[in-house]
Amino acid sequence: MSPRTGVYICRGCGIGESVDVDALTSLAKADDGVAVTRTSSAFCLEDAQLIAEDAAGGLDQVVVAACSHRVNRQVFRFGETPVRRVNLREQVAWSHPPQVEPTQELAADLLRMGIAATDHTTPTTPYRDDHLHSVLVVGAGPAGMSAALAAADAGYQVTLVDRAAAAGGFMGRIHRGYPSRADALSQLQELGLDSLVERVSAHTNVNLLTATVVQQVSGQPGRFQAVLDHDGQTSQVEVGAVVFATGFEPSPDQLFERYGLGELSDVITSVKMEELARGGDIVRPSTGEPAQRVVILACDGPEDAANLPYVGNVTSMVALKQAMYVHQARPDATVHIVYQDMQTPGLDELYYRHVQGQRGIFLVRGQARSVSLQENGSLAVGIAGSVLAQDLELEADLVVLQVGMVPTSDPKSGAQSSLHLNYLQGEALPANRGGFLDSNFLCFPFETRRTGIYTAGCVHRAQDFAASRRDGAAAALKAVQAVEKVAQGAAVHPRVGDLGYPQFFMQKCTACGRCTQECPFGALELDAQRHPVIEPNRCRRCGICMGACPVQVISFPDYSVEMLNAMQKSVDLPEDDDKPRVLVLACENDAYPALDMVGINRLQYPAHFRTIPVRCLGSVNAVVVADAIQRGYDGVVLLGCRSGENYQCHFIQGSELLGVRMDNVRETLGRLALETDRVQVLETSIADARALPGKLTEFADNIAAMGPNPMKGF
Repeated sequence: MSPRTGVYICRGCGIGESVDVDALTSLAKADDGVAVTRTSSAFCLEDAQLIAEDAAGGLDQVVVAACSHRVNRQVFRFGETPVRRVNLREQVAWSHPPQVEPTQELAADLLRMGIAATDHTTPTTPYRDDHLHSVLVVGAGPAGMSAALAAADAGYQVTLVDRAAAAGGFMGRIHRGYPSRADALSQLQELGLDSLVERVSAHTNVNLLTATVVQQVSGQPGRFQAVLDHDGQTSQVEVGAVVFATGFEPSPDQLFERYGLGELSDVITSVKMEELARGGDIVRPSTGEPAQRVVILACDGPEDAANLPYVGNVTSMVALKQAMYVHQARPDATVHIVYQDMQTPGLDELYYRHVQGQRGIFLVRGQARSVSLQENGSLAVGIAGSVLAQDLELEADLVVLQVGMVPTSDPKSGAQSSLHLNYLQGEALPANRGGFLDSNFLCFPFETRRTGIYTAGCVHRAQDFAASRRDGAAAALKAVQAVEKVAQGAAVHPRVGDLGYPQFFMQKCTACGRCTQECPFGALELDAQRHPVIEPNRCRRCGICMGACPVQVISFPDYSVEMLNAMQKSVDLPEDDDKPRVLVLACENDAYPALDMVGINRLQYPAHFRTIPVRCLGSVNAVVVADAIQRGYDGVVLLGCRSGENYQCHFIQGSELLGVRMDNVRETLGRLALETDRVQVLETSIADARALPGKLTEFADNIAAMGPNPMKGF
């Protein structure tokens, strides 16, 4: 028995003035699977109740032809009934001329595509397994302790472990913090380490284990198994999620040999400067005498590239703070801060101005070239490229080198820490290009590429202690969210609430392993026959495994190769040379919103394009593109996010993976004696929406110059 589908076509927001809604209704009624059709001037208002009543009355599927699926999601949610949205507002009425044949044809094709998609949608059965309301926090520094307290206050049991003999992390080596309030710029801050450790130790939901290392973590969100080594004794804990917050180590001393570190006793690091300040006075290590002339070097020139990747915002503030150490201890002393770039973001700019205005503190923009010992025992610091366009030489009793922050997850830290994941893709948490543990720089902070495992503090990004504490609390709440979603059988970011997960038709699986290699999140393992095995709670529902499979055995209940093919096959392909048809497969995270923004801004582009939203370009199987060209589409546009240095794919590398697969498509075009330019990958973003109509128009012009696809009609 075929599913009963209801089709609901809205006339509001200019749709009724742009297209013939009655003609669209007649088109829907002609489909054998459509049992109910309705129109309304505003389905997003009270008429949504009509859809809800029909859904409750026995409909299997609902098609709502109205606004973009990116808006009014709560309005068009009707219990367990699957809903397919057809975008007649942003991508038809708002971006194409009204009441003309091409616009009407576009609306009709989009409606056909929506109905075709429902024919290949099956009910979603969420994966539900036992889950634990508990969190493992690795690292008992400011981020880790704050994460433990946040999760514990939320009612979760927390196991907090640290390899050191006492909690506190690097925070225990710091004298004071710089001000975080605009009305207290003259007061260096107490860090409050003792009270933080006391709160953690006293919390009934926190089990603090020091002198403990993690030997292995396995499992999936909801139920991870962690093997711990505590003073040589092995134990195992089971938790629902993990927060990794093992902090950082200072950049190694070898990076500063050219400044005399290790050779000249009065050349010290910023870490040693904290030690001096904690001791009560700033003195020369060589003589024990008070330091009256202090030079602080930011160590941020081109030669110092290995020292400060992505951490200048912290070291700049540390330099200003340490200048105030000297000034407050000895007001008649002089301090020179030598820097190339002073990075004081946000309200930190106020502290920069405060320090700049202190008598005896001088900021010198330039690059330190040499530090040498003079006959009188003082140090000479040579500076090139100063703001006065001349070289300078400063005499100093003490030279302080600002050292960078190396995440402990990085082998270069010298104190490498790891979760030792028992995953097919390896034991390490993948790092971003800055060496920090994060999916990427902008999308979904705190998450890693291993679902249910979150990072906080200086393994996540370079930050001060106040920010680390906020980071820890936020990461803990993300961990709690992950466990709560597992309880529902739902995905977390970015497809929050998605209940589907990949299904495998193993009879056709060739055990090639491509899906396990290309999954960005390590959601697939292997069985004894080397067939893929899904860990559903690790899966983010991106569909990249579906795009990778050469024999198309992977699908989702509501997203599959068969669905995409059915949608593109439902489009009418006229043989009229003046009516080219171009299929657009648009990433739902960047490209599809950009198309919506085109409509919102009332920009226009040719009506040749038939758009299908896809979860990620990485989920597009080459077969879909090849079938579209062989069926007769004049062109195919694969619209996704930008690659390169600022690559921000929500699924890590989806667009790049598609670029590799495009070789297969080009080979198919060559066999068919068709121009390879009929298929192109175009990059865009939401911010690039105003340029998108020009890109699409240019592609349409190129297709017109090539002429119709000769496969059309066969």
